[in-house]
Amino acid sequence: MAQDLRDLFRKEQCEEGFAMIEGHEKRFKRLLEKELPQKRKRPFFFVKIAAAILVLISSGVFFYMNRDNTDITTTIVDKNPTKDTKTGISLGDLSPDLKKVENYYVANINLELSKLNVSGDTKDMVESYMERLSELNAEYKNLNSELNQIGPNDQTISALIKNLQLRLQLLQQLKSKLNEIQSSKNEQYETNAI
Repeated sequence: MAQDLRDLFRKEQCEEGFAMIEGHEKRFKRLLEKELPQKRKRPFFFVKIAAAILVLISSGVFFYMNRDNTDITTTIVDKNPTKDTKTGISLGDLSPDLKKVENYYVANINLELSKLNVSGDTKDMVESYMERLSELNAEYKNLNSELNQIGPNDQTISALIKNLQLRLQLLQQLKSKLNEIQSSKNEQYETNAI
């Protein structure tokens, strides 16, 4: 009893011999488009341009407001601290492994120094850290001269490496404190804005 309607319609169409008039489909599409025109969506070209300009302007304002006019000199690590201008040996001259260790710490110290974000509020704190770093740098030079006078020994080598580690830790601690101060300023700014 249950018959598929599609089969019935196909069978009836074959028996009756229905045929469409030529051009019927084109006329139907034209009338359909006339009654229900498709609106072409224009891309939000101007909105995209306005958003890009807004982002550029806001980032420019942000960087302008956060620029620093401080005169802090950060010459704590020489370009080549291990090489004395005088004749002598340095930590890196003793072995390739020690040279890698020394290069690693010097590169990281220089990287941390370049990443410091100093503002007028944090100038005093940064200067105190820089004084401590310059003391450690002077101690490193003393240890290096001791290495040349006495010769390489485990105590001097470990003291040189410890000095480099301490300088790097000190810079990381300074960076952490600067980030804390910056985040507290941001929180204070947000609460004042609300």
